[in-house]
Amino acid sequence: MPNQSKGAKTMKETKREIMNSMRLELDAVSSNESFARTAVAAFAGQLDPTVDQINDLKTAISEAVTNCVVHSSTKSVLIEAKLWRESKKQGISVTVTDFGIGIANIDKALEPFYTTKPDQERSGMGFTVMQSFMDSLAVCNGVDCGTVVEMTKVFGTNRGA
Repeated sequence: MPNQSKGAKTMKETKREIMNSMRLELDAVSSNESFARTAVAAFAGQLDPTVDQINDLKTAISEAVTNCVVHSSTKSVLIEAKLWRESKKQGISVTVTDFGIGIANIDKALEPFYTTKPDQERSGMGFTVMQSFMDSLAVCNGVDCGTVVEMTKVFGTNRGA
């Protein structure tokens, strides 16, 4: 059974209409972090978000990909994004996955300043930053199947409604 955070909001299956989707797999190296955030931000541009909303999204993606690079022993990061609309809202849902050993204690990892790598001068603020810049965040993992970070950002009014 997957280990899922209790402190984070859980993604719910809703009646969202998927408008477009993307899938991007990258080597888990720090030089790809900027490409990942730029690619997802460009994709989200189809919904005409504000500059602040794009910056929030880019920051959260940067943190999620950096976590994969720093904490995973795998060689790749998978990013999947979906643009959606429902009722009078529209937004983006992003899943960032690594295929490492997972997080031993997700609730502990979600605490501000908690880090498993203090010797590498890590601040332990990655999940805190993701939570503050996105509208929802869920973290789950399973034994030997990696960690999945699911995030959603609402961009406001659906112009087609």
